[in-house]
Amino acid sequence: TMFRLWSLQNAFLLWLVRPKIVELNENHCVVRIPLNWITRHRDIHAMYLGTLCMGADAAAGLIAFNLVARRKARVNFIFKDIRGSFLRRAEGDVVFTNNDGPLIQDLVKRALESDERHEATVHVTASVPAKLGDEPVATFELTLSMKKKS
Repeated sequence: TMFRLWSLQNAFLLWLVRPKIVELNENHCVVRIPLNWITRHRDIHAMYLGTLCMGADAAAGLIAFNLVARRKARVNFIFKDIRGSFLRRAEGDVVFTNNDGPLIQDLVKRALESDERHEATVHVTASVPAKLGDEPVATFELTLSMKKKS
């Protein structure tokens, strides 16, 4: 997919952990990262914290990336910070879910309408459906920061 190609060229570590876009639209993004020899901590047999953060980054950023690319909008965006709560061991493939599409759409609109930097907090939930159903193994809050290119 285009995401895999982009990650190979721009974020090699993301490419290496092999995220798969399960669902992506303007309102919702779901990304899955497999638990394998690259993503699993050998001593506790659970996904590395860094891999969990990469999954949250992808799920939070893909809606914005898609909106900006589709509109050919001249907007730069970055994550300003990340807060994570790690609730359970991720002992299987992890699914990262972002339902903050309307918030991100509004952020893009505000950024395009002014020369100021705008921010919003995007929420991502990580789960291991094969082992724990919908129970979260981690939750994330990422501050997405956008500004129109000058």
